[in-house]
Amino acid sequence: MLPIGGMPIIAIIVQQLAYSGFKDIIISLGYLGDYIKRYFDDKNHVPAGTTIRYVEETEPLGTAGPISLLENYTDDFLVLNGDLLTSIDFMEFLNFHRNQDALLSIAVGIKNVKMNLGIIELEGNRVTNFKEKPVFTYHDNMGIYIYNRKVLNYIEKNKRLDFNELVRLLLDKKEKVLGYLSEKPYYWIDIGQHADYERANKEFKKFRGEFLKA
Repeated sequence: MLPIGGMPIIAIIVQQLAYSGFKDIIISLGYLGDYIKRYFDDKNHVPAGTTIRYVEETEPLGTAGPISLLENYTDDFLVLNGDLLTSIDFMEFLNFHRNQDALLSIAVGIKNVKMNLGIIELEGNRVTNFKEKPVFTYHDNMGIYIYNRKVLNYIEKNKRLDFNELVRLLLDKKEKVLGYLSEKPYYWIDIGQHADYERANKEFKKFRGEFLKA
């Protein structure tokens, strides 16, 4: 419910999903979840033609466990964290997943991390290389996923399971897990840190039309 540009971040996400064609939205609720329910009880906060339903955790189930509570799900469904501000094209992501016939697809970003120190490579005690303040490139998890319903076979109902554990389980089972790199420019930020939250507010106001296109 943290506000971005005067709107709760969950309301921004719901509007983005509805605009992208995702009209059946399920929100996983935990501690203080009634605040979200009360907000969406006001139908003025629900985009036209959109249905909002809820699953409720009686105890914390981790970042993947709440998926076990879903009912009446379609073959493929989009899942994302509720504290993200992004302009990624959700429908393009879904098309990628379906075209590749994946069991699970993960939206990934590219992050460059510059080291503040020189990095020494060793073989035993012998120095084999020295890199002065190198930049390492990583693919990071954006907290946006598309599941095929068959993933539910690997998630025990009402048992805690974090997403990283689920991915390792699927990889151990040789299931098809893919990473999606958008070819279009997009914005993404996790507002969990105070500095990132302030940045998201400033940039949302500046680029509001990029986030809310309808």
